Amino acid sequence: MEQRDPLVAGQIPRLDREVRALLNAGRLPEANSLFDEVVTKVSPGADRWVRSAVLVNRAVMAWRLGRIPLALELAAEGWTDLDADRSDSPAVAHTMGSLGYLMEGIGNRRAALDMLRLSVQVARRAGNTDVLAHCLQRLGGSLNFRACSGPPAAAPAIFEEALAYLDEGLGIVKDEVHRRALLGACGRSLAGVGQLDKAEEMGEETLRLALDADDLWGISVGNWVLAVVRREKGDFDEARTLASRAVTSAERINDTSLLLRFSTELADICHSLGDAVGEAEALRRSMAASRTARETLQEGLGQALEQRRVAVQAQRLAVAAQEAAARDPLTGLANRLGLERAAAALLESTAARGRVPWLVLVDVDWFKNVNDDAGHATGDAALREIAALLRRECRSDDLVARWAGDEFVVLLGDTGPNMDVGPNVAERIRAAVDGHDWTMVLGAVRRPTVSIGVAAGPAKLDQLFAAADMALYRAKRHGRNRVEVEPSVDEVPGIVSGN
Repeated sequence: MEQRDPLVAGQIPRLDREVRALLNAGRLPEANSLFDEVVTKVSPGADRWVRSAVLVNRAVMAWRLGRIPLALELAAEGWTDLDADRSDSPAVAHTMGSLGYLMEGIGNRRAALDMLRLSVQVARRAGNTDVLAHCLQRLGGSLNFRACSGPPAAAPAIFEEALAYLDEGLGIVKDEVHRRALLGACGRSLAGVGQLDKAEEMGEETLRLALDADDLWGISVGNWVLAVVRREKGDFDEARTLASRAVTSAERINDTSLLLRFSTELADICHSLGDAVGEAEALRRSMAASRTARETLQEGLGQALEQRRVAVQAQRLAVAAQEAAARDPLTGLANRLGLERAAAALLESTAARGRVPWLVLVDVDWFKNVNDDAGHATGDAALREIAALLRRECRSDDLVARWAGDEFVVLLGDTGPNMDVGPNVAERIRAAVDGHDWTMVLGAVRRPTVSIGVAAGPAKLDQLFAAADMALYRAKRHGRNRVEVEPSVDEVPGIVSGN
């Protein structure tokens, strides 16, 4: 049976769907051969966001096939094409869900969960039930894995949250492929909250439907759910048989995430039975899957994905020497020259609409310590990370630049009626840097924070910068890792000074 993607109107090409079907059937050589034909074809569709969805879908398939560099290239190009302005597009929601799945496989779990939650929000706005069901399944499934691998005391609440998403998805899904996935994930959530009989029903239905469709992914998940139910009911012999089938199916489709989770549970079941040989074999499989995931993570694929996205974006923008000269090569942001060139037009258009521009001046705290303790290469990596956080917290129309060294500038033009937009954006940036997981970039080195000065007013760039710089000085003097707001350059009514 051909497996359909939930994007409407056949926007995922037929050959792409056939590759996914071969993958889920465990026919990896055939999938690999057909995928070579797929990636040589130009992505269809004039719409940029549909092309993005196709590219990221192909990145996921390349990842499943073990073709990591190609997966990164496709994901980077698709991510760059992602049209943030189309926040009500089903294709954008689908792409975010696929990116979240890819991040989960890479090991960037925190970013994965954020992306998956965002995909659900966009899918709700888009009003496409198939895409929403697809995004709900991926979010609920990821939460299930969090519950299984985290502290036991926290698991019930996480399973409950996952169950709410998965129940919603089952209530609206029409696509049979994603119905099977939702049934399996929902069964695991139900087992996690102690509803074993209902979990067993869903596991059996998942397995029956998957066997009819020759879907090894669904077969693996269905057996896993039933194994968990049998284990909870004390039937460890049957649980071992079912868990072993789940592991074998996960190996056949080369799904590292499933293999790692299922082989760990198989080892636990064998241990309960006193089956030392079975436990050792399950642990060997678990360690092999874990080693694959760890080696992938150690290669810095999560960071490389973001860097490649920036590189593709910078390459597209640098179509002339003049434009290249206005961009910072380290972060991909506009540099001082680029800011000065673009600021005049932005300030002029803002004034023409009767709006008030804001300038946000960001300075990295303790950055000298990062360079001294970890070296300049690590310092450069930290600056790239901060640049990525700035882009994430700002709108596509905002002008974001690296001013010099560890100083960044954000110029907000179309502020609308909200007179607090500058301080609000500044606080989002501060909180994002303060709450960021710096372990991969800095290790044990003291993590950076940012101090931020904010100013507003119908003024020239140099006047706004000088006012924001005064507020930044106060933020540094008052203890760092804070936002200070300078009174309006021209005393614009409604702007509140201080923080």
